[in-house]
Amino acid sequence: MAPNRIIIGISGASGTIYGIELLKALRTAQVETHLVISSTGQITIAAETDYSIPQVHKLADHWYSSKDLSAAIASGSFKTMGMIVAPCSMRSLAEIATGGTTTLLTRAADVVLKERRKLVVMPRETPLNLSHIRNMATITEMGGIIAPPVPAFYAKPISIEELVQHTVGRVLDLFDIEHEMVKRWEGVPTD
Repeated sequence: MAPNRIIIGISGASGTIYGIELLKALRTAQVETHLVISSTGQITIAAETDYSIPQVHKLADHWYSSKDLSAAIASGSFKTMGMIVAPCSMRSLAEIATGGTTTLLTRAADVVLKERRKLVVMPRETPLNLSHIRNMATITEMGGIIAPPVPAFYAKPISIEELVQHTVGRVLDLFDIEHEMVKRWEGVPTD
């Protein structure tokens, strides 16, 4: 049985708040987190949020430099429930799809796939070109899950925070982690 731990990767795409909110939610769910942030992810966190990198590091149980290819999460012998890349840039997506990993973030994702653990990537790009779509198909064929952060308007969100929380909750659902972040669809009233 895999230990109660998940790797979180935050790459340089817009939407770093998804990774940050996942760290908070996993702490609440008492899931051990192992964090790696790409160099462009650090830049994007600074541009998009009020969090400093040390503040984001403190949200995780363990964090690693993206250059540390000798970190525990770079080895298949380090057992986890899997990994979430939130957000996932197209560069990181391409490296994961081709196995040409150059950072700890993409190496950890490659390890999760080779060990047949759950990999969830949250690509943040639009519009998509054919190479993006093919890379997503390749990751899917390898057993990964593509989960773009697409808002659910049936929940009638009134804030960006509610949109983010719903998406984070749906990703937690993929790992069967209990939470109360999602307003569940119950159908359209017929009366």
